[in-house]
Amino acid sequence: MTGKETAPFGKGSHLHLIDGSAYIFRAYHALPPLTRKSDGLPIGAVAGFCAMLQRYVENNNGPEAATHIAVIFDKGSITFRNDIYPEYKAHRPPLPEDLRPQFPLTRAATAAFNIAYKEIEGFEADDIIATLAREAAEAGGRVTVISSDKDLMQLVGPAVCMFDPMKNKLIDADGVIEKFGVAPDRVVDVQALAGDSVDNVPGAPGIGIKTAAQLIGEYGDLDNLLANAAQIKQPKRRETLINFADQIRVSRRLVQLDAQVPLDFTLADLVLRAPEPEVLLGFLTEMEFRNISKRVADKMGVDAPMIAAATAKGIAEKSAPKTVAPPPPDAPIDHAAYVNINTPEMLADWIDAIRAQGYVAFDTETTSLDEMQAELVGVSLALVPGRAAYIPLGHRMAAGDDLFADNRLTEGQLPLEVVLNALRPVLEDPAVLKIGQNIKYDVKIMARYGVHLAPVDDTMLLSYALHAGLHNHGMDELSERYLNHRPIPIKELIGSGKSAVTFDHVPVEKAVAYAAEDADITLRLWQHFKPQLPQSRVTTVYETLERPLIPVLTRMEMAGVQVDRDTLSRMSNAFAQKMVQLEEEIHAAAGRSFNVGSPKQLGEILFDEMGFQGGVKGKNGAWGTGADVLEDLATEHALPGLILDWRQVAKLKSTYTDALQDHINPDSGRVHTSYSIAGANTGRLASTDPNLQNIPVRTEEGRRIRGAFVAPAGKVLVSLDYSQIELRILAQIAQIDALKEAFQQGLDIHAATASEMFNVPLDQMTPEIRRQAKAINFGVIYGISAFGLARNLRIPRDRAQGFIDRYFERFPGIRAYMDQTIAFAKENGHVRTLFGRRINTPEINAKGPHAGFARRAAINAPIQGTAADIIRRAMIQMDPAIAHLPARMLLQVHDELLFEVEENAADELTAIAKRIMEGAADPAVHLDIKLVVDAGRGQNWAEAH
Repeated sequence: MTGKETAPFGKGSHLHLIDGSAYIFRAYHALPPLTRKSDGLPIGAVAGFCAMLQRYVENNNGPEAATHIAVIFDKGSITFRNDIYPEYKAHRPPLPEDLRPQFPLTRAATAAFNIAYKEIEGFEADDIIATLAREAAEAGGRVTVISSDKDLMQLVGPAVCMFDPMKNKLIDADGVIEKFGVAPDRVVDVQALAGDSVDNVPGAPGIGIKTAAQLIGEYGDLDNLLANAAQIKQPKRRETLINFADQIRVSRRLVQLDAQVPLDFTLADLVLRAPEPEVLLGFLTEMEFRNISKRVADKMGVDAPMIAAATAKGIAEKSAPKTVAPPPPDAPIDHAAYVNINTPEMLADWIDAIRAQGYVAFDTETTSLDEMQAELVGVSLALVPGRAAYIPLGHRMAAGDDLFADNRLTEGQLPLEVVLNALRPVLEDPAVLKIGQNIKYDVKIMARYGVHLAPVDDTMLLSYALHAGLHNHGMDELSERYLNHRPIPIKELIGSGKSAVTFDHVPVEKAVAYAAEDADITLRLWQHFKPQLPQSRVTTVYETLERPLIPVLTRMEMAGVQVDRDTLSRMSNAFAQKMVQLEEEIHAAAGRSFNVGSPKQLGEILFDEMGFQGGVKGKNGAWGTGADVLEDLATEHALPGLILDWRQVAKLKSTYTDALQDHINPDSGRVHTSYSIAGANTGRLASTDPNLQNIPVRTEEGRRIRGAFVAPAGKVLVSLDYSQIELRILAQIAQIDALKEAFQQGLDIHAATASEMFNVPLDQMTPEIRRQAKAINFGVIYGISAFGLARNLRIPRDRAQGFIDRYFERFPGIRAYMDQTIAFAKENGHVRTLFGRRINTPEINAKGPHAGFARRAAINAPIQGTAADIIRRAMIQMDPAIAHLPARMLLQVHDELLFEVEENAADELTAIAKRIMEGAADPAVHLDIKLVVDAGRGQNWAEAH
């Protein structure tokens, strides 16, 4: 430490206590590895740590500024808690090898900033913080604990608050209640019941945070709860509390912070001191931190030291498997350099290198794109650009046309179980980041083999957060666009069409080049994209809306939803009969029989025989009869509308009642859709194989299809659906007072809109007028034109234009929002949601037909995107909230979530899910208009919705 000055601590003093360990780990995982050029010393975490301290120093001003400050570290891993419970924190993995030498450097960095740091053998940093917080409060001062560690929330009180630097959020007593459901003085009781898997605090089996909070709220405190456990009505909960009472009491001792740690210093010793330029810049120069040194020097008004350019080569060479020569950091893609891992020794070398580095690009090769049935053929790994390997596991002898062709595994492959057992610890290690491209697929594959892949980063989602609206996010396109490299096409290995083979029949030597290249490209894309997140201001979007959704969707997709095959079969027959009935009406309207499914014959009848206007012939000379053409004609003629109805029923039959039967998994008996997180520019999820989001719900036939989605015996389906969320968001973003008032008063929004537009009192509203207002309300969100509205309502265009003109007259704020949004998009090339999601608008300044589409998309994107962000936040919060219930989330369909739950828990599930969905925007975004969620339940989806 430098300096001996002290300052009395008392009323008016403000102590800031920084959780040093949290700063270190956050810095380590947030930045790519960095080594000191001169000697290869790992310094990435130190660099991030210094950057955070520098930002703290720069921002420590104003009424909340510190007068006293200390950074508190953990001295060692063994504390008094290990005497109480030897297994405490036993499951925590060892420190990454490249992080271990950086710990003393972070202490030196703190001293260089002239900030006091403290650590005491036998006590955790949290205990020291608790002791200092107690002493400061007793002395009449204030305390701010700078940490995101939930264990420290028990300290919050009248003189103590927390600041979460990860969320840039101040946490007071209300914030603690929001997190734990109880006041700060009861947090320990809740934690004692819920336990903590990270720290291996046992708690009460089967009782989570929500249930624990409910119990403590009902009984007052833990002692009273345990004393009256025999009175609890729920048998399982009662038995748990009685049988595990001693374990719960031990857990309370583990989570209770010790606020009586013997200190060899006083609060006065922690007085705030300004950094000394010579000392601080000397340390930064020694670490070879050019950027931080320049920033610090500029702030201090001194000359920046000269430091040679740094390189990350050191760690790459240090962590290289002994079987591979270290490539240069910017190595070109060289398929010949990739490695076939086929001995236990090679595998062990790579695993050691992964642990030393702390991250690895990971990819799987399988026999199918269906994650629920695909077999694992091999896995690929990449450590640094140019260093990648493939582990073949399931490659087979070539299968010829002969039915008796040899289909045995080829020689030279490690046994599947041997590889899985060796990889499992590192793939499940929370200290090792696994990087993938569309890694949700690999997570599901590995989960079926008993390996829980976490934590993960996804290059597809990184690109999506940065580039939504600019291009697609598949690996081949990203590689060509950002790496200037065209990957090996899969067709070169497996062929195409009827002659295609599955990947297990690809020769190993070809598979190595293809699979290792995938991992290599993925790593390079990650290194390219990850540093761009803060520059584009989308770090929060990626970290709170994209990445956390991966495990949520994984669980949903693997759970699937039960579908009744017999119901689908009956519906298919009913739809066939409906098509016959419509064909008869169509033939009568046309005046003769023809093939309704033939666009050519239909065009001849509409334009040649019946003389309808507006037809356009294509290059082949046939009349166009697409949906847009028919929708226009349907505003004036009956036949086109009948054709549209017939096509709708035909699509329902082929796409759903027939095709869904083929999607029923033979093992689970359920349908497992896949969700694409990057499927739509606005943040909406896309459902595929099968698509369950396009089942129409506005027609009777479409609603009937939902009746085939059923609950197993003893369970029900619960549906929760946001009510008119996009209209609420429009009213919020555009600040439309009339709409806001209608929502706040709980009025029928469509009737209220109709009343405004047509001057019709609410008590005289007709269904027809309301229907027209509804079409306009929803149409405006999508920038609807008179043509589109005319099609929707099947009315003449001039009448539709009149509706739209009147709408904008009554709600001028909507037009202002549209104009402002388009202007912003033209100037900046993108728009943003209320949560910061960036949707690029590359065509916004285009001329011609694309211009109108681009403008409508720009207008809609902030609205639809904000709604998508809200339901994503709800889904991410939902899993832990309902973990204690016999329930699971099955489907997301735009604004709706579908759950499967045991009948006796349906009420509790509905209450919890409704609360989370309605409050999902908080605290990131405050909405003036309350979100409303409609709930229903039933034995099938149609009944629930």
